[in-house]
Amino acid sequence: MNEFLRLDTLIHLALWLAIALIAMLIPLLPLYRPDDAWPQPEWFLALTFAWLLRRPAHLPYAAIGLVFLIQDLFLMRPPGLWAMLVMIGAEFLRRRQSMVREMNTLMEWGLVTGVLVAIWLANRLALVIVMTPRPPLDLSLVQLVGTVLTYPVVVVFVQSVLRIRKPATGELDELGRKL
Repeated sequence: MNEFLRLDTLIHLALWLAIALIAMLIPLLPLYRPDDAWPQPEWFLALTFAWLLRRPAHLPYAAIGLVFLIQDLFLMRPPGLWAMLVMIGAEFLRRRQSMVREMNTLMEWGLVTGVLVAIWLANRLALVIVMTPRPPLDLSLVQLVGTVLTYPVVVVFVQSVLRIRKPATGELDELGRKL
């Protein structure tokens, strides 16, 4: 609980929530989009995973779930399904954060790709089981591939613009605790 109450953690959480708000509102803007437009990658999901692998204390479990649940409601997806799958994927990555610390970017990209494919497949399977209308398979695959391909760009953005880096092995915070 002390980690959550630290000022830098609250500032980073507020920044992530502001980015989440922007990511939710942009698809709702009344911009002209032809019906045959290509689906956009899940930029915010890639940002969440990249951020989580660098500083997991900045993104509490409840915040991730709540933001993606609100996205489900705004974007008219089945409420809670995508949010639950993202939370499962995020916790899987959070548990491997110490292992990812020693990985290079290519191996991290492979791990995140595996998680993205797993939650995409689980989402498709759940929608098929409950016979819910779902986007066409080819467009959904394009969105998945786009998200996977944009992950390295998001990592560069997180590291260079937002200045959120992986902690070095043995790095300590201001209070002398191991990161």
